[in-house]
Amino acid sequence: MTDFAASSDLSAEITRWMGYLGAERRMSQKTVECYRRDVAQFLDFLAEHLGGAPTLKQIAKLTPADIRAFMAFRRSQGTGNRSLMRTLAGIRSFARFLERKGKGKVAALSAVRTPKLPRSLPKPLSISAAVQITDVDVRDGEERAPWVLARDAAVLALLYGSGLRLSEALSLKRRDIRSGADVIVVLGKGNKTRMVPVLPQVTNAITDYVAICPYKSSPDAPLFVGERGGPLSPRIVQLAMARLRGALGLPETATPHALRHSFATHLLARGGDLRAIQELLGHASLSTTQIYTAVDTEHLLEVYASAHPRAR
Repeated sequence: MTDFAASSDLSAEITRWMGYLGAERRMSQKTVECYRRDVAQFLDFLAEHLGGAPTLKQIAKLTPADIRAFMAFRRSQGTGNRSLMRTLAGIRSFARFLERKGKGKVAALSAVRTPKLPRSLPKPLSISAAVQITDVDVRDGEERAPWVLARDAAVLALLYGSGLRLSEALSLKRRDIRSGADVIVVLGKGNKTRMVPVLPQVTNAITDYVAICPYKSSPDAPLFVGERGGPLSPRIVQLAMARLRGALGLPETATPHALRHSFATHLLARGGDLRAIQELLGHASLSTTQIYTAVDTEHLLEVYASAHPRAR
């Protein structure tokens, strides 16, 4: 039973497509569900637009005007360009699946331009701020257990020292970090693994945390745990970062993810190779990593404008 308008043949293809996303594309269940919801919104619109539940044949005969009508409808509901772009990505994914299976080509989707997004550059921290955030002594005055403060410092050190996403850091197991190891294997987006270097300072921070953590569990247990011994919630790390923002006078843009941005930007500023940084971050496309070149250029221009005698 489906919760969207579609003929039986179209519903069957949607079920096959979702299975393909999970099994062959190795997308997470959450991502698959988002794609399904995007297509469901489109089909529900088409049911009103076409006067009945759409069929496979009707999908293949859609015109650019039909797609634009859907976009206009979504905008009338207050949908922004970013959400609309994601929705179209889900619909196009389904259309490509149909084409590969010989179920027809939805040419109209290729004829419609994707909404443009305002370019937003990452906002990295300064080197000194990033280093302070990973120092356990900065929060020494808080009334919290020493092992909790050590845990938070170890997580943040890992984000900045190795450029991990917060979800990647929190998915690590005890066995993933070995004393003296200079690399770890991380499970990233799309269930893809990559090797990332770990600085001795970061390894030491993690070792210090593990040594005083009251929960001694198996090698397959989560490396970072909450105060009750369960997996550490991302929200707890975000709250720790908020406390550090207040203590250090940092802007709201200083988030756990900003440490990953800082990792990439600082490497690039020190002469790091863009392709190597792409591998370290786990970006599928080099174009995603190239945004950090703009950040670095922007910083250089700021320095020039503030320091050069003729720039004033």
